[in-house]
Amino acid sequence: MIGSRRRSRSTTNVWPGYVDALSALLMLVIFMLLIYVVSQLFLSQTLSDRNSELARLNQRLDEISQLLGLEQSKTKALEQEMLSVQSNFSASLAKNEDLQQRLDASRKQLMQQTADAEARAERLASMNRELDDKDELSASQQNMILQLSSQIASLQSQLQQITAALKLQKEITADKEGELENVSKRLNTLLAERVNELEQYQSAFFSRLRDILAANENIRIVGDRFLLPSELLFASGSASLGPEGKQELDKLAEVLLDVVKTIPADLEWILRIDGHTDLIPINTPQFPSNWELSTARAVAVVRYLAARNVPENRMVAAGFGEFFPVADGATPAALRKNRRIEIKLTDR
Repeated sequence: MIGSRRRSRSTTNVWPGYVDALSALLMLVIFMLLIYVVSQLFLSQTLSDRNSELARLNQRLDEISQLLGLEQSKTKALEQEMLSVQSNFSASLAKNEDLQQRLDASRKQLMQQTADAEARAERLASMNRELDDKDELSASQQNMILQLSSQIASLQSQLQQITAALKLQKEITADKEGELENVSKRLNTLLAERVNELEQYQSAFFSRLRDILAANENIRIVGDRFLLPSELLFASGSASLGPEGKQELDKLAEVLLDVVKTIPADLEWILRIDGHTDLIPINTPQFPSNWELSTARAVAVVRYLAARNVPENRMVAAGFGEFFPVADGATPAALRKNRRIEIKLTDR
């Protein structure tokens, strides 16, 4: 028994198990280190790529900043060039005026010097005649006469140059004034033609609308405007069109559309709708004052006419409140006349 136990103890060896465990642990540690190294390499590569991308983006931003700086420099250069051109033009005008003044002053001065030189020449000639009666002139007197003659010739030459320059300047000024006058005449002619042309269409519109609306005794005509009483179009304190008012506006739209077909497209015309109230103040949540009421009524008329195909870009609405009455006083008749919608075909 004792011998068998000793043999069993001698045959049992635990070291291989420890070695296997240590080998497995070592392999696990090596594997973890390998994973760590690979992850570090991958992370460093990613960071490197990201840094490269950031560097490229920063470089691109620098290029864009430089381009923006160049564009701003070009813009500033253009602005400076425009200011320089304007300054040069103003300086040219001032220089032209200064040259004109200097030429006038020089001409006067040269004329005075010429007159003085001629007077001196006359005195010398008189002295010369006196000396001829007595004896020959001295050398100094002859030199003086020659110098005075030379000065007179030089002054006369300068006077001729200044006269020629003044003549040229006057011709240039006369040509410019003639061109401006011609342009002004052409513009006035074109404007008069446009005004006459618009007046023709105004007359046609006014005449036809007057014939159509003449049956309604409430509609008044004052000058070149149609005055529609507010009671015909709106209820008291309201900006909503009533049935009777819509019928009258339908007539207006029909006439206007017929006239519009004959008006040239390049003729600037508008249909002006003005709203007016009486002097009795209004204060409601919708209309705090007569300004809002008169404007809302004018806009309501414009919107209705636009719905009847009247061009929206050819209409304008304005509210005048109670400040432009056509009748004085506070009688019911005067108040009724002042509550109105005015319609006028005019230029823009």
